[in-house]
Amino acid sequence: MKVQVNGEPMERPAGETLAALLTALGAGSGRVATVLNDDVVPAAARATQSLSENDRVEILTFAGGG
Repeated sequence: MKVQVNGEPMERPAGETLAALLTALGAGSGRVATVLNDDVVPAAARATQSLSENDRVEILTFAGGG
């Protein structure tokens, strides 16, 4: 299925979860925020949040500093 991840088109397996996508992209163990179609998805919900055709996913990383 086709999804957009951080504005880039990507082919992913049908029914993939948000957690599986993060793992595949190497962001599964990092501290990130996830947004699916303009809605924030809490970390606890990523394992059960399935992706659908044409979903838009934003993965935001935190940067420290002062």
